[in-house]
Amino acid sequence: MPKLTRASFAVTSLVALVTLATSHYAVAHGYLTDPPSRALVCQQGLNKECGAAQYEPQSVGETDKGFPGAGVPDGKIASGAIASFAALDVQSATRWHKTEIRDRSLAFDWYYKATHPATKYEYFITRNGWNPNAELARSSFDLTPFCVIDAGGRLPTDQPPGSEGPAREKHNCEVPSDRSGHHVILGIWTVHDTPGAFHNVVDVNIVAEAETPDGWKPVGNITPRDELWVGDKVKLRAMSNEGESAEYSSQITIASTEDGKPQNWSFNLARQLNEAHTLVRAGVRGEDGTIAPVRGANNLYAKQESGVNRYELQLDLMEDAQAELGIQPVSQDLELVKGRATLPLVVTGNRSMNIEATVFDASHKPVGAVTRAFEPGSVTLDIALLSEPGAHQIKLTGVTPDGRTTRQALESLMLTGEGGGQEYDAVYPQDIDNYTAGTTVLQPADGKVYECLPFPASGWCKQSAHHYGPGTGSHWQDAWILK
Repeated sequence: MPKLTRASFAVTSLVALVTLATSHYAVAHGYLTDPPSRALVCQQGLNKECGAAQYEPQSVGETDKGFPGAGVPDGKIASGAIASFAALDVQSATRWHKTEIRDRSLAFDWYYKATHPATKYEYFITRNGWNPNAELARSSFDLTPFCVIDAGGRLPTDQPPGSEGPAREKHNCEVPSDRSGHHVILGIWTVHDTPGAFHNVVDVNIVAEAETPDGWKPVGNITPRDELWVGDKVKLRAMSNEGESAEYSSQITIASTEDGKPQNWSFNLARQLNEAHTLVRAGVRGEDGTIAPVRGANNLYAKQESGVNRYELQLDLMEDAQAELGIQPVSQDLELVKGRATLPLVVTGNRSMNIEATVFDASHKPVGAVTRAFEPGSVTLDIALLSEPGAHQIKLTGVTPDGRTTRQALESLMLTGEGGGQEYDAVYPQDIDNYTAGTTVLQPADGKVYECLPFPASGWCKQSAHHYGPGTGSHWQDAWILK
């Protein structure tokens, strides 16, 4: 594998620094981890149907600075008006998982995938009486932030610009005392040396008061998202200081397609809990203080005598036994030309799945891979390979979008012809968090090998594929060189 000479290294470094200075301001990336942003909760699997946000929580909400007087348009506040993250702009009372806020003293914590100096941080919260089913707009929020942190143009971490790492310090803020229940918090990181800012929305259920005047203490909620199947089980696990309390736990089994609709199983589970107990309740409090189940999100309450301090929702899902996914056998050997070839892999199946096909050589090193969403039927995946002649294996995996069913397939492949002699460390983006200066990767999209640039550009090699994917990202040359 050819190496850079000292002279070429210097020129490359200079080019990289010039590129850094002139590239788009999408070089700073970060997200709220505590409480977690809507996008991070997508990555954690508690939010569904998030689109690309689940893969790039650090890139969500990147927009122009100046909110509320300027910046992102109404209706695009969650995504930052980035089309690939538009799923996050969907807004309803039951769409997103809510993080419980039990203490009005919050310590906002950020994580940075690419640091830049910060001007300030601002935290806004939705108004009392806001409509959770309307799109997020300026009218949804109090436009005076309840907390402002002056960052003074300093780096938010102890690492140099472009590096990855946790925040140097948390932002201690007090949630307004008149807010309770379902709200959205908008955290804005204003970048100091670019025209940009990052918007992170956080979905919360504020239950900060210890208990209501009549003794009911908030202990959780039932937030239905997924449609369940006949035979699936849903359990409310009552937790006390000693562990699970079987006495106050409750479970239902889905008996019909109608019962499996999210609003219906939430209602039925809440109703069953209420019918079985007097010291715990599920539902929504009315103006007269009564707690009654609704067909949607239900809050959970407990009296002190029960010993219950929280509930956990557990889903026991049936596997889709009829799901199929397979590879049509490769009928003949595939010939390499200077180590490269394209494998037309035919995949068949009868369910929607997120699939990944990877080709491994005899030493189990990946030499090509493709990931994509698959719909029932048949599709041909063109997998760019970079390898040496010899025996190989094709590994196919698929997971249904609801996560309840997985399928795998394995086929043999023989590569003939000539080797290319070009080595690499990983198939992009595998092990992306470990990329450093000099790391070489095979880009499955084009079958070419790229090398991560020297510091400080090397920090970008592990950042958003949308911006820095080798050969494909909008600013890939800020991070990589073609070998």
